[in-house]
Amino acid sequence: MEEKAQITVNGQTYELPVLTGTENEKAIDIITFRKDSGCIMLDYGFGNTGACQSAITFLDGEKGILRYRGIPIEQIARNSTFVETAYLLINGRLPTQAELDKFAKSFTDHAALHDGMLNFFKGYPKDGHPMGLLSATVCSLSGYYPELLKPEPSDEEIDIIAAELLSKVRTISAYMYKKSIGADFVPPRADLRYIPNFLHMMFSTKDKDYSMNDAVVSALQALFILHADHEQNCSTSTVRLIGSSWANLFASVSGGVCALWGPLHGGANQKVVEMLEEIHDAGGDIQKFINKAKDPKDNYRLMGFGHRVYKNFDPRATIIKERCHQLFETLGMQDPLLDLAVKLEAAVLKDDYFAERKLYPNVDFYSGLIYKAIGIPTKMFPVLFAIGRMPGWIAHWKEMKTDPRSRIGRPRQIYTGPNVRDYVPIEKR
Repeated sequence: MEEKAQITVNGQTYELPVLTGTENEKAIDIITFRKDSGCIMLDYGFGNTGACQSAITFLDGEKGILRYRGIPIEQIARNSTFVETAYLLINGRLPTQAELDKFAKSFTDHAALHDGMLNFFKGYPKDGHPMGLLSATVCSLSGYYPELLKPEPSDEEIDIIAAELLSKVRTISAYMYKKSIGADFVPPRADLRYIPNFLHMMFSTKDKDYSMNDAVVSALQALFILHADHEQNCSTSTVRLIGSSWANLFASVSGGVCALWGPLHGGANQKVVEMLEEIHDAGGDIQKFINKAKDPKDNYRLMGFGHRVYKNFDPRATIIKERCHQLFETLGMQDPLLDLAVKLEAAVLKDDYFAERKLYPNVDFYSGLIYKAIGIPTKMFPVLFAIGRMPGWIAHWKEMKTDPRSRIGRPRQIYTGPNVRDYVPIEKR
């Protein structure tokens, strides 16, 4: 029997269908509710509002579960590569070896930037924030591939756009870093895989190639995989909303980059490192900063704890913590910030204040320390998040474009401004 929900407004009862997902998630279908009742649903931040049905990622924040296309994130992080994960998210299944080889080769084929795009970097300010420059450059890609800007591209054309974006975002990001330090650009190499090629473009010079380290490649691979998708988050919802107007993928992803830029989203790992540096510079008194975070009269907050969705341990945080310690041990590195992070995490987990509010370490708590150990400057942290999130953005844009139920996004509001009033000429004001 079909489930129904009832909502009563001013004595009138309305029946609404209840939808059930494959993981037994429930949703009340309110598509016709405004037309029938004259009412809308008000939900600040859309925390209880579903804007679509999606087959890409399952997330259960109460139980700390994350799966890509049904596969637990723990299995993917342990066994897969970022390129294979990208294929899985975009195409809905794991590839055969031949399909994976072809997919990986497409990144080599599309890695170089158009000669005209190199002029952008000459005009960009040296100290410009790389997220703003990344957004601008990604959007500019649309000018070089007008044949791919059709309102309804074919699957083959979407594959080409995806390869362009996934490949070129590495090159753009590495060139932005080189620009920021006043160094010469290092072009991609055809013989290197996805992540080694990025590290090569970032850290090689004209005179010396970067010394590739398996531990660094493995750590960065894990971070990219763990960032690859996270259901209907702020930036992914932005990509879908922009794309719902039939804007092309380049423009949609450019908007996603801007949404990711904020410190409450992709910029959070940068804030974690800055917080740890602040604690260290103040003498390392962890309890002092914990007390500040607990003080209702103080606006201070501990970065890297709590999550909008997870009310349990973020499964990604557990994986990243393990990879962080492995990297430092393999490289023989000592960092007082890592020691502080371990002590701070232990202190917070023992504190009832944080436990009652379910404020556990999230994905951002240790990821910044990995980037720092690799040699990535703090301003570039959100950029690496964007590289990792690119497959998810592409997958959601593609899913939205191929879903016949998709409509242009148009949230409603409750107006709270003045009632109707007359215009007053300026001389009478």
